[in-house]
Formats: sequence, structure tokens, C-alpha cells
Amino acid sequence: MSSAAEQEAVDTAAMESVTSVESPAPHVNGQWCGPAIQGRESALRAVTHPGPPVWPGSSHPLGARFRTGPDGTTGTNFALWAQGAESVEVCLFDAEGAETRCALTELTHEIWHGFLPGVRPGQRYGFRVHGRWDPWTGARFNPAKLLLDPYARAVDGDFTLPPEVYGHVRDWPQQYIADTVRDDRDSAPFVPKGVVVHDDDDWADDVRPKTPWADSVIYELHVRGFTMRHPGVPEELRGTYAGLAHPAAVEHLVKLGVTAVELLPVHQFAHEDHLLRRGLRNYWGYNSVGYFAPHSGYSSSGTAGQQVGEFKRMVRALHAAGIEVILDVVYNHTAEAGELGPTLSLRGIDNRGYYRLQSDQRRYSDYTGCGNTLHPGRPHVLRLITDSLRYWVTEMGVDGFRFDLAAALARSMHDVDMLSPFLAVIAQDPVLRRVKLIAEPWDVGSGGYQVGAFPPLWTEWNDRYRDAVRDFWRGALPDVRDLGYRLSGSSDLYAWGGRRPYASVNFVTAHDGFTLRDLVSYERKHNEANGEAGRDGTNDNRSWNCGVEGDPPEGTDPRIGMLRRRQLRNLLTTLLLSTGVPMLVAGDEFGRTQGGNNNAYCQDNETGWVDWSLLEDPAWQELFALAARLVALRQEHPVLRRRAFFSGRPQGADGLRDLAWFTPAGREMTERDWYAPAAALGMYLSGRDIPGRDERGLQVGDDSFLALLHAGDRPVAWVLPDAPWAAEYELVLDTAREDQAAPPGTRHRGGETLTVPARSVLLLRVVG
Repeated sequence: MSSAAEQEAVDTAAMESVTSVESPAPHVNGQWCGPAIQGRESALRAVTHPGPPVWPGSSHPLGARFRTGPDGTTGTNFALWAQGAESVEVCLFDAEGAETRCALTELTHEIWHGFLPGVRPGQRYGFRVHGRWDPWTGARFNPAKLLLDPYARAVDGDFTLPPEVYGHVRDWPQQYIADTVRDDRDSAPFVPKGVVVHDDDDWADDVRPKTPWADSVIYELHVRGFTMRHPGVPEELRGTYAGLAHPAAVEHLVKLGVTAVELLPVHQFAHEDHLLRRGLRNYWGYNSVGYFAPHSGYSSSGTAGQQVGEFKRMVRALHAAGIEVILDVVYNHTAEAGELGPTLSLRGIDNRGYYRLQSDQRRYSDYTGCGNTLHPGRPHVLRLITDSLRYWVTEMGVDGFRFDLAAALARSMHDVDMLSPFLAVIAQDPVLRRVKLIAEPWDVGSGGYQVGAFPPLWTEWNDRYRDAVRDFWRGALPDVRDLGYRLSGSSDLYAWGGRRPYASVNFVTAHDGFTLRDLVSYERKHNEANGEAGRDGTNDNRSWNCGVEGDPPEGTDPRIGMLRRRQLRNLLTTLLLSTGVPMLVAGDEFGRTQGGNNNAYCQDNETGWVDWSLLEDPAWQELFALAARLVALRQEHPVLRRRAFFSGRPQGADGLRDLAWFTPAGREMTERDWYAPAAALGMYLSGRDIPGRDERGLQVGDDSFLALLHAGDRPVAWVLPDAPWAAEYELVLDTAREDQAAPPGTRHRGGETLTVPARSVLLLRVVG
């Protein structure tokens, strides 16, 4: 601690310091000569305890790693890549927030490092990085800002974004140059700290499901929103990793039959300033700031490292139930946003080294719509991303990743490049090439739409599937050509380079957009609660409200509700009968609604949370039963989850093909039929001689099915194909029925005319 005289001197200096700023001065010889803000409070906070001795330590691994040092001494090794820095301090914080600064004097290959004896797990810390302040050349070093370790395994605290956490003077009167005026107020009291964590888990007791891609059914969910209203989860566990691991939550997933959960972002994230000013929060979490740390807000057990163990226990519980864990990851940008954003981590460590900058290096290249874009073309950025991915696989137990705006990661200099360093490194990495990799195959930059273009190792979110299925069931497709491709695995997009049908992740809804129920209840978005005057969220919803906008008022024709439920059954049935990997969204299987909000990213409330009380309604119970039945049907029949594309060629002397398309007249589709206006399509899936072999090398065989999809508003007479396709059919499913209990033994002869109800799907199994 300082002596009384030293403290008095600091007090006097702080009292005399100016808190106003002058007009910015030019930069001279590469050095910023403009004003800086510092007041009494920040000067007092600058007084720190003398630090412990710092031993040289090691430049590897990066981050803070507890280990045994020389002579058996335990402590923590700190290592930080900061190419342009002049010096680096690691700052330790005690329970009262008192700070101890320790200079890292060793520099190896642009990595500052040192070993601190006696620093143990649970220690809170951050970095201060000294260097040039010259925004015109992209240099934004500011040692007054405490920076989160990019490799921190755990984070304690939350980002609230007061003015002190900005490297520049956020409220500078001339906003067009505000980012050039350095703010020297101390940010340490206002930002979260990294936490030293001891990694001692070898996962010896865990069994990964390792579900093949073709057998996968993905369920997208939000860790917090999935259990916040779940009556079977104890209140103190709701909204947490432990809540998702609770038997009541896992039981629902098992009953539905899904094989993987895809978790919305669980990396430590921050809330945007514009949301905090409106009293809202970033609910979805696509605003990452810590790529190794599980988001502390989802921990029920504590934030001093306990969140790491809680996350691992969640993964183990899901694995024990046969369910894989896929993380939605955001490596394309960070929460630091553009040049007017806060200084939280990478910007203050080495702004030019981590981010893509424009030729005017004050500005950021923005391919993400979020203000900045990471630069994975640079080795240290690529190392950060791949180190993070491997960590989540090897030490946190996850089974795969869905990459938000993956096209931004695949850019080399400017253009999207499927030979980019990021994709090349993933392809050869012995850990990452073996896990599930899903691309959101677009970004917001020029040439960013890349559906169907990612290399064979990858699967992709297929938005063309989403659009075609939505348009068909709302009666907006001019013909059925596009629908045929989407139902059969999208071979027009993926049948190249050895890719398989499961390269297509088929979805009708996702977290972004209407829920399934809202898709049949609203024709326009209702995002007023977001506070953005309706500017947010897409206007291209491809939805149909069945005649009434929103929940129908009392006394409305009950046929509206019946039609909507039928449309939900049609959409679910189409999705789960299609070739490819189906993705469901949490709550869609029993009628979750967001009240027409198609961009609920900031709705951390009942709008965004799953409403489990819906399952008390018999109508929604029936929808859930149908969804579970469809998943079970898919898992039972390999013809519905093919590992190779259909050939469309005859399989034997009888001329039977593996895939055939039929009109309601009972004849095979001709070229003219594909181009003619139509609202009905028959799809025949042959289970004979399915390509591929089972684990014992035996040929795979299955039943054959005929699916009749009819989106018209009137019933249609449909002639069932006869020999060689079938002598007889058994009705398996009829979406026109509310109760979904098809009459037992209902059979129809080949050549018989069957009445297909308006807006319905009939699934028939070939029995002779």
C-alpha cells in the first residue's frame, strides 16, 4: 500500500487534473498528441499493490494456465500475443477489487509471458497493454483499459458499458472524430475479469454418441430460454446449464427422439450499448467476447470457474441420453463493434493484428453487419479460433459446431475463397475434421451468399429448402421443380465433390425469424417490443396467416385454428420426410409463439422463452405426438435418411427406380409436368437396394413409401401408382386428421383413386 504522503500526493494530482478536453491535436511522427481524459477517481484507482516476482515462464500455451513450475512450485503461467505492444502487465484482483500489476518482461515470437508463483485457480485477472495511440494507422493501445484475456477459461462479472470502458471519449461532442480522442479513465472497476481455471478432467467416464450425419435430427435451443418456464426443473436451476442437464429437460428431448442439441451461443458475450440504453439485453448471445469461456450468466453454481464444471456436467448428462452437443459459434466478429465501440479485449491488445481494417485504418471492414470482422487469414487469429474449437472438443466435450456467418471466415483478402486458410486448416486438423461442422453459408458482404459451395467436410444450413417449403404450403410456388429438389436432398446444390445428401441441413424455421406457429399465424412482423420502430427483422417471411393476423379474437371461425394446426402438421411432416438432416427449433413441436416477433434477439422474457404450459392443451399434445412419431419413423426407416443421392435410374428388369415423381393422375412426371403450374406432388421412395451397407457389410433394404403432398385449397382425386410400383398400400399418416390415429389396417390397391384432402400430406407404405 502507498504511504500517507504518497496517497496525499496522488489526491492532490487528481484534484488538479482537468476533466474537460480540448480540440483534438494532430498526430506527429506516428504518435498521437491529442487530449486524454483522466479525473480524480481514475487517478486514485491507479494506485496498486506491488506485484509478486515474475519468473520467465513459457510462451506456450496462450492464456492463463495453472501448473507446476521450477522446483515443484505451483503457480500460473500467463501468455498473451500482442504484436505491436510496447509492454504488457497482468493485473490480479482480490475479493475487494484491489489490483496488483505484474509486468510481463519476457517476449518470445510476439508473445508476452511470465510465470507467477502462488497464483492459483480462482484468481481473477486481466491485462493492460501499453503501446501507441494512433487510430489513423489502426493502433488503439490504451493501458487505462483492463482487457479480457482472449484465452480466459472463465469470466467473472458482466459487461455494462459505461463510458469508462471505451478506449476513446464516447461522449466527445464531435462524434465524427470521437474515436481518435483517447480516454484515460480506468476501466477495471467496470469490466469482468478472467478467472484462472485448473483443467483436470480427462473425460474417461464420458461416452460420446457419435451419431452418423445421416441419422442425425438436430434440435436448436437456447440454454436459458429452454428451461426458464419448465415446471419440472427446480426454480434455482432454470435458465442454466444445470437446468438443461436436469432429467425433466432431458426427458423431453428423449421423448421427441432428437439426436443432437444445437445450442445458441454459449461463449461469453456482452450486451450492446443500444440495448442497455433501452433496458433490454442481448438474449441470443451473438456478440462474443470470450471464445474459451462458457457464458457465466448461464451458471447456477457460481462464476469463479464453477461454470466450467457445470457446463461439462451438462454435456455428460446429454451424452448419457444419447444426445450430441453442437455449439453455435460466432468467430466472425466480436462485441467490440466498430471504431465507436468499447475496448474490451482484442481492440486493446492489438487492433491491427486481430481485425480486418479498411485502407483508412481508422475504419473496420464489416462483412458481418456488426461493426467489425475478425481476420482469420492471419496466423495468430487463425490460431485463436482453432485453439478455441479444439478446447471445446477435447476439454469441454462438445461434438460439433455451427459457424455463424461462415462465409466471413472463408474470406481470404476480400473475396470468399473455399481454399482460404481457415477452411484449409480445419480440413487437416486431426481433432476438428472429425466433429460435426455446419456452415451458415453466407455473410453480408459482396459475394457472401455461398449456399452449396462449402467443401465436402462441411454441412450447410439450406435456406433454399426453407424458402421452397414455405412457399409451397402457402401456395406461392409457380411449379414444383424446386420442391422436388429440396425433398430429395438438394442434389442441385450438393451432388459434387463427394458431398452427400446430409450436406443439407433442412429447416423451415430457426431462431432467426418466425416460430413455426407464427409462420401460419402472421403475415407481417410485430417487433414493436424491440424498440427499433420495426426496422429490425426481415420483411421476407414467406408466411400465411390463414385469413386472420395473429391469434384470432373470441368468436372467430374455429376453422381458422384447425387450418393452422393442419399447416403445422404439413410443415413438420414435410421436414421430417425430406432427405437431408432435419433441424427443429425448441418449442415448435408444440406450438410455441413469439407473438409475431421475428427477431426476438433482445427478448429475454416470456416472448423468447419456451412456454411449457402449451403441453397442457390436447391440441398441442397431438402436435408433439406427431413430431415424435415422425422422428421415430425416420429413425426406423433408412430410406428416409439416405447416405447417397438418388439416381432416378431403374434398379431392375421391372423398371422400378429408387426415386419417382407422380402427378395426381397416377402417371410419372414428364418434363412438361415439372414446368406446369401445380400444387400437388407425389414422391415414391424405393427401399430396395439402398446404396450403402450396414456395419457388417450387408446390403441395406427397407420398405418403400409413397408421399402425396397437396397444398391446394380443394380436395384432389389421386390415382395410386400400380405395378411395378405397388400392388397395395397401407396408410401410415394423414395430416388432415386432428388426432393423427390412422384407422388400423387401412389399405388401398394400386390403381385405386384416393381422395386427398385439401392442404394435407398422406404417407403410404408399400405392402405388396
